[in-house]
Amino acid sequence: MGKDSSFYKDKNKNLKLKLRELEDQLPKPALDYVHSKEQNAQTSTLISYCYDLLTFFRFLSDSNPIVGNDLKKIDYDILNKITPDDIEEYKRYLELNTVGEQHENGKKAIARKLSPLRGMYKYLMVREYVKSDPTQLVELPKIKKDKNIVRMNNYEVQAILEAIDNGNAFTSERQRKYNQKTRGRDLAILTLMLNTGIRVSECNGLDLNDVDFNVNSLTIVRKGGGQDIIYFNDEVSQVLQDYVNGEREYINPVEGQETALFYSLQGRRISVDAIENLVKKYAKMVVPNKKITPHKLRSTYGTALYRETGDIRLVADVLGHENINTTIDYYAAIEDEHKRLARNAVDFSRKDN
Repeated sequence: MGKDSSFYKDKNKNLKLKLRELEDQLPKPALDYVHSKEQNAQTSTLISYCYDLLTFFRFLSDSNPIVGNDLKKIDYDILNKITPDDIEEYKRYLELNTVGEQHENGKKAIARKLSPLRGMYKYLMVREYVKSDPTQLVELPKIKKDKNIVRMNNYEVQAILEAIDNGNAFTSERQRKYNQKTRGRDLAILTLMLNTGIRVSECNGLDLNDVDFNVNSLTIVRKGGGQDIIYFNDEVSQVLQDYVNGEREYINPVEGQETALFYSLQGRRISVDAIENLVKKYAKMVVPNKKITPHKLRSTYGTALYRETGDIRLVADVLGHENINTTIDYYAAIEDEHKRLARNAVDFSRKDN
């Protein structure tokens, strides 16, 4: 059923309720800005904006005498009095704070948290609600692009699947017994993700009727809420059918969870956190020198697909990247590999030329 399933309807409803809860805490200037974004931004994105803006306003409340304890009382006049020095101080606050709302952030996280604040001021400036924008006089942290993509090679992929299938990576009898209860499910999840590049959230949202074994396809709901169909190979088909006709048959789902494809041992739809944990568990056993997460499974698949086809647009389409530049930036390291191979491709010094 894809995005029309009860799971996604409930998920979307809960996200909207969470957004309303956070919006109720925002002062009017920020609320106006968030409302202006509602038509073009995903609910989850707006929730992130609210959290980041609330962090800023709490910082003002704690550190600036012109702001009271009631965040709702922050108005355009107060925002007009914020200086670039205040924003610089906020950057330091984001980097490390050990009193009250404790946190520590790297450069990338700081830049992301400043983004909605800059967006809010830009919105207020265009509408002439404020006279100046202090955020534009403060430099964002410089983030160096890392071209090294963490991924697994063919040997590591086979090793992690064999570890699940055979249970030979487990050191205790207790672990081996637990593995036998979830072997089919875990093998199906890892095989599916490694051979299709689907996101952990897309895997978590799958229902049984989203799988079509006649044409080996999956109906998935992308991060932005759009529905898509992707295809899988015969290896994935066999592993999925073994799970569906085996372990899944013995699951006693809790009420309202009957349609899920993958279950926890408690009969509930397997959660995003549970998928992330099982990926990290098996990877730590087999590939301890690499920090493998579900997103790294996407990197592994995307890299292999690009190497096989050389078609960056196909990779972007299959991975569900709305902007192809995301794909180009992410897999730029492979272009470097191609260039290194090219240096030995032509040799005019050879006598047979």
